[in-house]
Amino acid sequence: MKVEHISVTEAARNFADCINRARYQGTTFVLHKGGKSVARIMPDELKPSTGRVISEALAKVRLTPEESAAWSRDLKSSRKNLVRQRDKWA
Repeated sequence: MKVEHISVTEAARNFADCINRARYQGTTFVLHKGGKSVARIMPDELKPSTGRVISEALAKVRLTPEESAAWSRDLKSSRKNLVRQRDKWA
């Protein structure tokens, strides 16, 4: 996966090209304004899954009681590593 850092102005001037490169070449663009990262343009398949998407996928899975217990333990363990993102607009 290729990552390019560009200004918001450059992204605006070349928006169609950025979208096409994200779609067809898998390029992710990190947009900067005032020297700070403010947004990303990335291929859809690279976007993080939401809880809803994961929940819908898990609803289709059938586990044995042992597998279910092990999965539950793993989930509890991994949740400790989640870091809540601060909303800079709030």
